[in-house]
Amino acid sequence: MQTRVIATADPECPRLAAKLLTAGDLVALPTETVYGLGANGLDPEAVAKIFVAKGRPNDNPLILHVADISQIQTLCHSIPESAYRLAEAFWPGPLTMVLPARDIIPKRTTGGLSTVAVRCPDNAVTREIIRLAGVPIAAPSANLSGKPSTTTAEHVLHDHNGKLPLIVDGGPCRVGVESTIIDLTEDPPRLLRPGGITPEQLTQVLGSITVDKAVTAQICGDAVVKAPGMKYRHYAPQCQVLIINGSREAAARYIRSQYTPGDRVLCFEEELPLFEGCDPLPYGSEADPYTLSAGLFAALRQLDDPSVRRVFARCPQGGGIAYAVQNRLGKAAAFQILDAEAFV
Repeated sequence: MQTRVIATADPECPRLAAKLLTAGDLVALPTETVYGLGANGLDPEAVAKIFVAKGRPNDNPLILHVADISQIQTLCHSIPESAYRLAEAFWPGPLTMVLPARDIIPKRTTGGLSTVAVRCPDNAVTREIIRLAGVPIAAPSANLSGKPSTTTAEHVLHDHNGKLPLIVDGGPCRVGVESTIIDLTEDPPRLLRPGGITPEQLTQVLGSITVDKAVTAQICGDAVVKAPGMKYRHYAPQCQVLIINGSREAAARYIRSQYTPGDRVLCFEEELPLFEGCDPLPYGSEADPYTLSAGLFAALRQLDDPSVRRVFARCPQGGGIAYAVQNRLGKAAAFQILDAEAFV
């Protein structure tokens, strides 16, 4: 199969992509978060192609992407008023809501659960593709399962060239990490995955939320999860990743004491002088965590190289979008975190 890459500016793009999706094919789609590997979410055979292409575990649920809020009524039941308040505040945008699923949604899409995750992406061309297809689009991140997510069309082509007929090229993703996932079937709502909509923004609308333990720690392999990105090691290059916390000076001393040829340092732009000679790779500015979220996966993909033995990673602290970066780096490192201050 020859994979075609088509720009969102091409007038042919929306109808071509929608035609392929309604025919049961896979199409890679851009969103503000990451690129998604899309299929008709109501067609079990089409959805099965996603799992094969990604090498994705069958019990890992998918997110259904809709064109607007009106579509969720055909997909979900017992929708709480809070869902409409969240949609009014954050849709289109990087927020996914877990709601009770109607029988129209195949169990292959929901991972065998009675709930389904839905979101409306902040990309006008992708929403038009969904509208023209007339069905919700199941679209996990378009990377190979467990590997760093795709934030450019080139990333998708690297992972799936010859495996799908079309990649829609919308340029680099603005947010750079997957959507926030909030479970509205619990009271109070439970944060299952942090993302572009921060916990602080959620509490402004919902009043209070709880945080699932999968956000900050690895959970057991037999756990039943309601959303993607919770259970398995994700976002990881093939080498070992260690997060090194602490002050810049303490982190630099510790990393330099452990550094050997074949290691790399993933750091903030402000720290580059501290790691001279240690093959540092900056992924954004500590002063602007949004640059870290936008640059993280591109950096992790660059580090996914057989010549790299180990990565010492610096991680931002605090809330907001930094909380999502902490989660993704934690997953990539299987939550192997060291405090450099303890070795001073």
